[in-house]
Amino acid sequence: MTYGGNQGGYRPPPPGRRPPRGPRQHQQAGMMPVPGGGGGRPPQSTRVAPRPGQQPPPPPPDRRPPAPSRSPRRRRPSFGKVLLSLLLVFVTLLGAVWLYLEFSINRIDALPGDYEGRPAAAEGTNWLLVGSDSREGLDEDRMAELSTGDTGGRRTDTIMIAHIPDNDTAPTLLSLPRDSQVPIPGHGTNKINAAFSFGGAPLLAQTVEQATGLRIDHYAEIGFGGFAEVVDAIGGVEMDIPAEMRDSKTGVVIPEGRQTLDGAQALGFVRMRYSESTPRSDLDRIANQRLFIGALAGEIASPATLLNPFDVVPLLGTVPDALTLDTDDHLHHLVALGWAMRGIGDGGVVTTTVPVTSASAEQWDPGKSEALFEALRSDTPVPEDVVME
Repeated sequence: MTYGGNQGGYRPPPPGRRPPRGPRQHQQAGMMPVPGGGGGRPPQSTRVAPRPGQQPPPPPPDRRPPAPSRSPRRRRPSFGKVLLSLLLVFVTLLGAVWLYLEFSINRIDALPGDYEGRPAAAEGTNWLLVGSDSREGLDEDRMAELSTGDTGGRRTDTIMIAHIPDNDTAPTLLSLPRDSQVPIPGHGTNKINAAFSFGGAPLLAQTVEQATGLRIDHYAEIGFGGFAEVVDAIGGVEMDIPAEMRDSKTGVVIPEGRQTLDGAQALGFVRMRYSESTPRSDLDRIANQRLFIGALAGEIASPATLLNPFDVVPLLGTVPDALTLDTDDHLHHLVALGWAMRGIGDGGVVTTTVPVTSASAEQWDPGKSEALFEALRSDTPVPEDVVME
C-alpha cells in the first residue's frame, strides 16, 4: 500500500542503503550554570562612550607587580682622576706656603741707591750674604746656651758674595775676611765689618761694592738665634770633624769624628777661631763657614728633609724670623740662590776667599784679587791660581 503516492510524501530508502548525512555541526560545550551565579558566563564589562565635552575615564591601573629595582653600580674613580686630585692638593698647599713665606720674611731697605762712582751692572747676579752677631730676641739663658757673649750692638761675623753667572760657568761663593782693611765711605779706612756697625746693611753694601767693583743685586742676613733655629729645625747637620775643636775664648768644645751638630754646636763651629784647630784664625774660620754652608744646603735639599713633615714644617716656621732680605727681594730670588748654591758640597760651586797677603787677612793681594773680581764681572772661570782656601 502506498501512502500519499509520489506527492512529496516519505519514500523509504532502498533496502541496503543508509540515508545521506548532512554536514556535521560542532556543538559548543556549555557550562552548567552555577546555582545563584546568574548564568554560566561572566558578565561582560560595558564601556559607555563619554558624553560630548566629558573627559574620557582614565585607563585602569596597571596591576602587574613592579620589576625588581637594581641599585646603580658605583664607578670607581680612575687613576688619572686620583692623580689629578692629589696634584691639585699639592699645588694648593705649595701656593699657600709660598704666600706665607713671601709675606712673612723680614725685609729692610738694605741696598744703597745710586751714588757717584757706583759700579755698573755687569754679567751675572751678586748676592751679599751677611751673618750678623746680633743677639736681638735672645734672653740670657739662650745667649749662654749659644755662647754668644753679651756684647751689644750689631756686627758681622760673616761676609760673603754669592755670584750666579748668566752662562754655564760655575757659581762662586766668595768670603771677605771681616778684618780686611778697606775704605768705608765717610769713615776712612777701617775693618770691613765696621761698616755694618757704622751704617748697617746699606753702608756695608756700598763699602763692598767700592772695594770689589761688583754691583750688589740682592741682600740676605741671618743672626745668631736664627742660624741656630734653622739648624735645630732640620734635626741638626752631619759633619766629619777631623780633630777636636776647643775654643779658648768661648769654651765651646766639638769632639773629633762624624757627628750631628745641633744649633749651638753649629754656631760654635762657624765662629771658632781661637783654637789649635784654627791656626790661621779668621782664614780657617771662614773656610769652616763655607764647609758648613755646603753641608747645611745639602741637608735642607735632601729628600729625607723635604719629604719629612716633621722637618719641613719647623723649617718653614723658622725661616721668616731667621732671615732678612732687601725690600726688592722676593721668594723666587731666594729659590734661585739656593738652586745655584746646591753644588757647594760636591764641588759644583767655586768656594774661595779674597786673596790676602798674610794670615792676619787684613790686606788683599791687589793683583790676584783684581783678577778674581774681573772673572766675576765678566762671567768667566775664576783662575785657579787665585783660588784660596
